[in-house]
Amino acid sequence: MEQVELSHLDGRDAGQGTNGGITDSAEEVDDCPIEEVRLTVPITDNPALPALTFRTWFLGLISCALLAFSNQFFGYRQNPLYISSLSVQIVVLPLGKLMAACLPNKAVRVRGTKWSFSLNPGPFNLKEHVLITIFANTGSNSVYAVGIITIVKAFYHREIHPLAAMLLTQTTQLMGYGWAGLFRKFLVDSPYMWWPANLVQVSLFRALHEKEKRPKGGTTRLQFFLTVLITSFAYYIVPNYLFPTISTISLACLVWKNSVTAQQIGSGVYGLGVGSFGLDWATVAGFLGTPLSTPAFAIANIMAGFFLIVYVIIPIAYWSDAYGAKRFPIISSHVFMANGSRYDVDKVLDARTFEFSEAGYARAGQINLSVFFAFTYGLSFATLAATLTHVALHHGRSIWEQTKKTVRDAAGEGDVHGRLMRRNYAPVPQWWFQVMLVLVLGLSVFTCEGFGRQLQLPYWGVLLAAGLAFFFTLPIGIITATTNQQPGLNVVTELIIGYLYPGRPLANVAFKTYGYISMSQAIMFLQDFKLGHYMKIPPRSMFVVQLVGTVLASSVYFGTSWWLLESVPNICDPSRLPEGSPWTCPGDDVFFNASIIWGVVGPLRMFGKLGLYAKMNYFFLAGALAPVPFWAAARAFPGSKWAPWLRLVNAPVLVGATGMMPPARSVNYLMWGAVGLAFNHVVYRRWKAWWARHNYVLSAGLDAGVAFMGIVSYAVLQSRGVNGVDWWGLQVDDHCKLARCPTAPGVRVPGCPVH
Repeated sequence: MEQVELSHLDGRDAGQGTNGGITDSAEEVDDCPIEEVRLTVPITDNPALPALTFRTWFLGLISCALLAFSNQFFGYRQNPLYISSLSVQIVVLPLGKLMAACLPNKAVRVRGTKWSFSLNPGPFNLKEHVLITIFANTGSNSVYAVGIITIVKAFYHREIHPLAAMLLTQTTQLMGYGWAGLFRKFLVDSPYMWWPANLVQVSLFRALHEKEKRPKGGTTRLQFFLTVLITSFAYYIVPNYLFPTISTISLACLVWKNSVTAQQIGSGVYGLGVGSFGLDWATVAGFLGTPLSTPAFAIANIMAGFFLIVYVIIPIAYWSDAYGAKRFPIISSHVFMANGSRYDVDKVLDARTFEFSEAGYARAGQINLSVFFAFTYGLSFATLAATLTHVALHHGRSIWEQTKKTVRDAAGEGDVHGRLMRRNYAPVPQWWFQVMLVLVLGLSVFTCEGFGRQLQLPYWGVLLAAGLAFFFTLPIGIITATTNQQPGLNVVTELIIGYLYPGRPLANVAFKTYGYISMSQAIMFLQDFKLGHYMKIPPRSMFVVQLVGTVLASSVYFGTSWWLLESVPNICDPSRLPEGSPWTCPGDDVFFNASIIWGVVGPLRMFGKLGLYAKMNYFFLAGALAPVPFWAAARAFPGSKWAPWLRLVNAPVLVGATGMMPPARSVNYLMWGAVGLAFNHVVYRRWKAWWARHNYVLSAGLDAGVAFMGIVSYAVLQSRGVNGVDWWGLQVDDHCKLARCPTAPGVRVPGCPVH
């Protein structure tokens, strides 16, 4: 097998190969326009390496099934545990090498056919490892439709046909592959769509597989990765088990222990987070992902948006008492009655007809939101509108040119990686995606229209949801591929079907799932396809692995949820569960409340003329206009010293900066931004060689250490009720309980002072 040695020359990877088609010519070394890609991704390939081997299938299918089972099993528990594909990426390497050392290399012939394969085609290689990780990735991604099955059986206490439930999980996960096929030319082949998150995976794969000479006085990337992994693993026992209070430290709450206002300002969990910080990698990367893989300009946009929203807009709105804000917590995702108490959602659903109860709503009154939650919805409207305008202004011409090339069936110029892929591997035929799209659309309509219309969604709802996913996949894909941030369609899909087909909770969540998740699955498919593009994996092997992995993962997620829903008495109902039972389903409880708010009560009574928050619709207009001033100024003054900065302003990312709040909190944003800018701006500019060699490996090591320690401590200690908090008398939060209190005079909430 050819040995390829890589070196860094002028911050770029250079490589030479002896076989034709393995390495591009020297004049093409600088062809990739994105510097981070040039610093990270090798421009070499060995097409002779076997990829879709017996080892790939064996380890990949097991990894996919185990992750799907574990994540769904733990997802119903009070303390959910998420296991990412990163854990598998580490574990399967020694297993693959063990199989290569132990399995016989004799060919196995399939009876009745001419087809044969080898159990051991040679040393365990990088391409097998990448495909196994793709298998694991399909298993680690949750199946959104399982939430529908859960709320039907455990919250609404109704029946759903098991075949309908199974088809729902499969079709919502598979529809996105059709959209992905339509937009491959734009989002995978284009060198400007570089998918920053993939560079972490590329760095880790290289660290694990490449033979590297240790620099004098330094370490190889593999040694550095193992050092970080062990350190992260050992340290995470402190915030995860021994002293969880250091995950969030809010200084203001330690000083002003009896002041509601001070704690609202200073709490990193329940408030604005001024002066809060955390000594825990999970605090940095838990909700927003690792900041080390996000470009500095995107971090700057997000943090600018965060400061504008959290430290300017929200304080002005709250302390001016907009929408009666002082009657409720400053930051909360719950819904409230006018008197500040929690909203009784049971009153607004007619149990007999399973539809909206006008009489019950008249008794309960209008739904009230915290001022932050109200603005969160408005900003989500603005983000989608800004996404369309931004893509039209900044990428419209390139999209049009690429569209004309695609129509003429002319391959784009691409970069060095695109040329290697076209030269060495057969592409996936477009008709594969088209057939899948038509088949899945047909099954989706059958799922919703059949089985006595248990899902409440008519055929036109399925088609409209598909149309929305198709319309938004390209613009949201461009944002994700360039900034590592993905705007969601969950709110806009709830809004649309809530207006068109109100009073039906399952129709609302089914429409949301078909619209939002099919788009999200398309983005995931394209991101993995780009990873295969960087790692030079045969495209058809990638397609087969993703398709089989998705079907298997969806089946395991469905089977696990159905088994638990049928076998655990009173699952998801804490009032009827035994004392200390872990089966409380916290995530599904939120999903259930959303189905009431958007599906039963409906947006007309929240954001329409019958609701309190109709003015939030102006955010659509504001978002559509937001990119225009920056784009126009950059074009009007191209020679200005401000022009480069203006071109880096990404309005959709800036406007949607706080889209993860809640469940993310102020302290997560503050720590994420500080760490991200420190490495991707300061270190990147001053110590670029170190950054190129270690940045993404550092990210992978920190993530892996936290993941492994989380699994070990949960399995050995916390799953048995042995918690460090109980031993030490510490709190998991930041000692800022008054931050959740209202400040309006006369509002009475348990545990809060009355003003």
